[in-house]
Parts: sequence; C-alpha cells; structure tokens
Amino acid sequence: MTDCVIHKVRSEARIADVVHLAREIWQEHYVPIIGREQVDYMLGKFQSEQAITDQLAESYEYCIVVQDKKSLGYMAVVPRKGEASLMLSKIYVKKEARGQGCGGKMLAFAEDLCRRRHIQKIWLTVNKNNRHSIAWYTRMGFTKTASLVQDIGEGFVMDDYRMEKAIGQSIRPPTPHRRNTPPIGP
Repeated sequence: MTDCVIHKVRSEARIADVVHLAREIWQEHYVPIIGREQVDYMLGKFQSEQAITDQLAESYEYCIVVQDKKSLGYMAVVPRKGEASLMLSKIYVKKEARGQGCGGKMLAFAEDLCRRRHIQKIWLTVNKNNRHSIAWYTRMGFTKTASLVQDIGEGFVMDDYRMEKAIGQSIRPPTPHRRNTPPIGP
C-alpha cells in the first residue's frame, strides 16, 4: 500500500472520521474477543468525539490513514514526559485494508517519530485473547514484558499484555573527535 497517506487529526471532521472508523473496526474485531457490552462501553469512554477531543487537548497525537480519499485506519501515540518512551495507544486498520501494509506504515511513522524525538522505546497494551494482533506485533519486533489487568469502570477490565520495542536511533549527532584517541587501523 504505497499510496496511502498519514494525516494528523486536528479538525472536527477528522475526529468524526476516527469515531466512525473506531465503531466499524471495534464492532467487527473486538465483539468476539470482549463482547458487545464492553465494546460499546469502551467506544463511549475512549473513542467518542468528546473523548478524542479531550485526549488531543492532553498529550495524545492522533493520525488517520487515507487512500484514494477513503479512511482506512487510525493510530494514537502518547509521548511519556520524563520517560524515553512512546505509548502506542491505538493502531487500528479496517478489515478490508489489513495485510496490505497500512499497519506497517503507521508503525514506521511512529518509529520515525521516536527517532526524531530521541525516544528509545515504543510500548503498547494488547488484549491477551487478541492472538492475531499479538502475532503481528511480535513480527514487528515487539516482545511481551508484562501481564496487566486494569479496571476501566462499570465492572469491565482490560486483561492485557504490555509489549515493547526498542527503537534504534539512526539519526545521531556527530561524535566529537578526541585528540588522545589513537587512530583505528594498522
């Protein structure tokens, strides 16, 4: 998927696009994993227009992926101040666009963001029963680092793995030359 474009979410129209994508993707993907009641609760709590607007006012950065004027997926990242890490809070792709490189392009975008900001690690949480996503994250270089159970209210919990990926810093400042360092070579 070489012609998909990643746009930052800043306008009310883009927020509405994200809300629409979230409903479609979550209903299809998560109902079999966590059930309709929890999906509906989580969409209202975390992916409504008001929730996304509030998150953007905090430190969340949302992006949407578009191809041929059609929204295919979205992501949200949260830089952690005081830590050299970036939380990949959300990365979702419509069923019809999965397996075409859209998710990989979003992840590469997040990794590039880390390199530009000198952030050394990306982490995320993923439902323990979300086998396909866990397998994809593993193929992308993430490893499981913890098992978490978080109460999210109304009797619902998120039963997740925390997964992390180290980010190589390909953009490095030049190393200062030291006069006392012997030359390398014969």
